[in-house]
Amino acid sequence: MDLSKHNSGPPGASGGVYWRVEGSLLDLTTVQPVAFFTWNAQTFGARMARRGLVFLMAALRPFLYAAHRGFATRVVHSVLRGVSRDRLDLLGDEYFQYKLKPYLRPDGVLRLKKLQASGAEIVLVSQGLDHVMRPLARYLGVKWIVANRLEFRDRVATGRLVGTVIRPRGLFARITGSGADGRRDADRLVRELGLASVEELESAVIRAERRAPGAERPVVYFDNHRQTRALSVRGAMSGKHVMLIGVTGFIGKVWLANTLMDLPEMGKIYLLIRRQKSNPAMRRFEKMVEESPVFDPLYERYGRRLASFIGEKVEVVEGDVTQAGLGFTDEVGKRLRRDLDLIINSSGLTDFNPDLRDALATNVDAAVNVLEFVREAKHCGLVHLSTCYVAGARDGRVSEKLRPNYTPAGITDFAAEREWQALHALVADAEAKAESDEVTAELQRQALDKEHAAKDLQGAALENQIRKNRIRWLRNYLTETGTKRALELGWPNTYTLTKSLAESLIGKRGADVPVAIVRPAIVETSVEKPFTGWNEGINTSASLSYLLGTAFRQLPSNEHKRLDIIPVDSVCQGMTLIAAAVMERRNEAVYQLATSVTNPCDMGRSIELTSLAHRKHYRAQEGLESWLRLRMDAIPVSKTRYNRMSAPAQRAIVKSIQRIMAPLPLKKTPLARTERNLEKVEKLVELFEPFILHNEHDFVADNVEKLSHALVPEERGQFGYDTRSLDWWEYWIDIHIPALRRWTYPLIEGRPLEMRAPRSFPAIEPENGETMKTGTNGATWRYS
Repeated sequence: MDLSKHNSGPPGASGGVYWRVEGSLLDLTTVQPVAFFTWNAQTFGARMARRGLVFLMAALRPFLYAAHRGFATRVVHSVLRGVSRDRLDLLGDEYFQYKLKPYLRPDGVLRLKKLQASGAEIVLVSQGLDHVMRPLARYLGVKWIVANRLEFRDRVATGRLVGTVIRPRGLFARITGSGADGRRDADRLVRELGLASVEELESAVIRAERRAPGAERPVVYFDNHRQTRALSVRGAMSGKHVMLIGVTGFIGKVWLANTLMDLPEMGKIYLLIRRQKSNPAMRRFEKMVEESPVFDPLYERYGRRLASFIGEKVEVVEGDVTQAGLGFTDEVGKRLRRDLDLIINSSGLTDFNPDLRDALATNVDAAVNVLEFVREAKHCGLVHLSTCYVAGARDGRVSEKLRPNYTPAGITDFAAEREWQALHALVADAEAKAESDEVTAELQRQALDKEHAAKDLQGAALENQIRKNRIRWLRNYLTETGTKRALELGWPNTYTLTKSLAESLIGKRGADVPVAIVRPAIVETSVEKPFTGWNEGINTSASLSYLLGTAFRQLPSNEHKRLDIIPVDSVCQGMTLIAAAVMERRNEAVYQLATSVTNPCDMGRSIELTSLAHRKHYRAQEGLESWLRLRMDAIPVSKTRYNRMSAPAQRAIVKSIQRIMAPLPLKKTPLARTERNLEKVEKLVELFEPFILHNEHDFVADNVEKLSHALVPEERGQFGYDTRSLDWWEYWIDIHIPALRRWTYPLIEGRPLEMRAPRSFPAIEPENGETMKTGTNGATWRYS
């Protein structure tokens, strides 16, 4: 057999051995084609209908096969109409793992392995679906298969088979073809399968691995601003001094660890870390390196030499971006303004609806302070992290342009500078109002009305309670005020409002400064760096994916809306590319790091992949609860159906029951906890509705791809930005959800994370006998 004619075949491959699977590898007369596809329906009625068809096919199959085996094969697989490719891949893998693998014949596997060892190219031939045969081939180390394949449209099976139909073996095959040696020459196999020629058999050979998307698209420069010279990240970053702000955050930690791994030739990385009360900046960094798994690869590479390497490359400087001059002393500020080549500002408050004071200080004031510091520096550029969702409540394609004084609501006389000042004035008015006699009287009444408070609460105790109530009142007032103002202007929350204000202010005040604004989409689990499957904290998708793994099954969402998720290591690679471009002063003003255009994954698919990932987990567990959960699917529904049949309706029922039970002498009704949980679900869904139900955004990400295209060939593998080759099935099922289950779900459930061996940085003395120091405050660095 000549494999070189196939597009997916290895160059120069020639010759191959066909191996019939049934009988030689499996102690089964046939591979059941639909036995594992019975729990994929979205509703009870559809599930029962599909199961009825399966039973009907099981009854008719002997008669159909007796009449015409090829036609019978097509008819039997027609019951899979409407099943997604993602589900078939997962359940095919599951079917092999739990149903076929235990039936593998050791003598047949041994013969096949000996044949492989002789250098033969094996092609597995089976009447089963390729979704089942691919896991078997991967398990055996075989690259090629011939199997039945379904036709798909928009990732959903039509119920028809494509290509060559591999019919089942004959009536007496169990007697005549059950030996452990499954080798077949091409002519004999053609006769067994009832094919027209050897060429038809050869055309049915496909690769055993799943096909990754990886669609190529040409890079087109419509503005005629094409950069003709190549870009070298190592050349641009070598010997340069970079300050990272926000190293304690998810993106900041990963960027630091990856950069120390990939770019040891960089001159110095300064880390601006804020002091926390009695916890100085140096100790915060030491604790982070001691405890975070992000730095595991660095430990593995450098071992005991890691101490000296970090001491040489990293310097911690204590400061505060919410203060003018970034909170540095005069000496430190002067030195950094002279030495820095670039500042990467990845700091920010990511809570969707925080206290307006915190949002302004961290997301707007800090950005302006950093820009002013860059302006005063000798030769420094700026990479500022924003978010794609500054687009706000609008639909359609979002370009990589900086629009000054932008509002999604299209307010013509809006000015970001004026809005910034007005919000600060609003905060000042709220603080004054909190001290007014009217509010104080209300707070005093609330303090005395508390059930736990003594009736004669007075004096210092009363004042202390009023003070606590005042703090709470002001925080709630400013949270609601910020959210209300954001909605008026067209943003879904205070977070996106303040991030957009920062962009506008940077665009206005930094027109003559080398600045690149980076807008990541929803940043999630790493694919490769610092290692496969790293995540941290309760991020955007964690809460919803956790919810879909419980009894909650109906999520209000637009199934055609693209959920724009991007792995954190792709974001960090993009940041490094953009940093190199700023160093060489060849950068664009805005870079979006997103997948909704380059490699889209819609909400319908995201929800199904989440359900399949949970199914894979529960399939490996024991117990009735796991058995039930793996058989329940989460589905996208309309907001109307959600209100009528999901959490809101369930909560209304619970409240009605509680009202009926109110006259009973019970301190706490058994349903009180259920009502609280349903209320939490409602608030969570409402919080994420802008990202899963409204606003169909398609974020263009051309600028970073142009930089990647311009890379010198020897750096494209390590520093190239590539989101097109992401296989969402593999990412969601094998990487993302398992990572959330390991690093995030315990936090949601209030459980501790997995135990890790303790690491520490004991003091080390260099050869000259002096204690090595870093930072600007004389703090001793503690090494491992």
